[in-house]
This record gives sequence, C-alpha cells and structure tokens, in this order.
Amino acid sequence: MRNFGKILAIALSIALVIACSTAYKAKPLPFRAAESYSNAKEVAGAWVGAQAYADKEHAEQAFGFDVRGAGMLPVQVVFDNRGDHPIKINPGQTFLEDNEGNLWPILEREIAYDRATKYAQSKQIVSEGVYHGALGAAAGAIIGAAVGIVTGANVGAALGKGAALGGAAGATIGGTKGYASGEARKEIINDLREKTLENVPVQPKTIAHGFLFFPGEASSAKNLRLQIMEEDTGKVDVLNMAL
Repeated sequence: MRNFGKILAIALSIALVIACSTAYKAKPLPFRAAESYSNAKEVAGAWVGAQAYADKEHAEQAFGFDVRGAGMLPVQVVFDNRGDHPIKINPGQTFLEDNEGNLWPILEREIAYDRATKYAQSKQIVSEGVYHGALGAAAGAIIGAAVGIVTGANVGAALGKGAALGGAAGATIGGTKGYASGEARKEIINDLREKTLENVPVQPKTIAHGFLFFPGEASSAKNLRLQIMEEDTGKVDVLNMAL
C-alpha cells in the first residue's frame, strides 16, 4: 500500500501540472466606430480612436492568453478615413507614454512574435485534446496501480497497462483536437499576425483596425502619440490620444 501511495502522489502531480497548463484558442476581437472612443481625433478627414489593454486580466480575456505576461502591451487603433487622401502611421515616430512619462516605441513584429513563442514554451500552452489525453493517462495510472494492489499483481505492470488504457481513453475524449505546444505557438503567432495593424495606407472611404504592440515593460498606458502622414501629399500630423 505504501508503494501505491507513492504512485498515486506521482500521478496526481502529473495531473496537476497538466491542469495548470493553459489552453489557447484564437478568437476575434470586436472594435467600435472610431469616433465613439473617448479619445477620438479627426485628422485629414479621418477619425481615429484607440484603446489600450494595459490591465492584465482585461488583456488576457481579449487575447485568450496572458499577452501582458508574454511581454507585450497591446493598443487597438481604429481608422475611419472619410477624407480624400490615403493615410498611414509612421511607426518610427509613434510612441506609448506611461504614467511615469516614459516613451515606449512600437515592438518590431519579430520581437513580438519571439516573446509570444517564448511565453508559449515556458507556460506549456496546450490544447483541450492534449489536456484530456494526459489527464486520462494519469487517471489510468491510478486505476492500474489500484488494481495491482488489490489483486496482488505486479504493480509496475498494472501501472503500465492502466496508463495505456487511460491514455487511449483520454485521446478519445480529446479527439483530433490535441496538438503539441509547437502548434499552439504557431496558432498564437498567426493570431497576432491577424490582429496586428499593418503598416499600409488606409484608403479614402475605408475603415481599418488592428493592434500596435508596445513593450510589456511599460506598466501603464497614459497616452498614445501617433504620427499620421497623407501618402499622396506628404503632409504630417501628430495625434496625442489619452488612454
């Protein structure tokens, strides 16, 4: 019985580690009309609105994973270009100001993806299928060990059979949704790519929206300084938007 207690403790530890893993699922994020934001500004005939996701819980609910813990502070920007000129952001002159007066540049896309990848690796992000499959294996290990104790059979052999049965049951529960953390990382990267505000002109009479990612070292978001340029005329405007 003492051996069974050790096996039970190990199996439960495995289950606990798996339960602490984060399930990730990409999800779309809504946006509002640009002029409806409290910080909305009009420039070159276009309305621009912005919203920061500095709060950890709010950001995690929106992105489906701890994007703040991954080292990024997202700011959603919405354009409604009602003017006659294509406009675009100058990323090299766009900054986030925190409550301490520090200015933070936009994270380069590769750095943002690298941070997301490292986060996924360190947090063992897995899918629902892997979660159920591994829990099934842990449960099977416990059952197998218990059968070995009760029947007097070799505990190690019973443990192996129980784990195999449990793993098969878990795989059935999870179905084909199970995938390794490497695929979870790919899904996060693809999701961030879809959400990132591309540095392309916003054409007249069109709406554009997306996220600018700033360094997560910024603990707060007070103000967004956007430099906007009319692509055809070269005219430059600077917007300071309270967040």
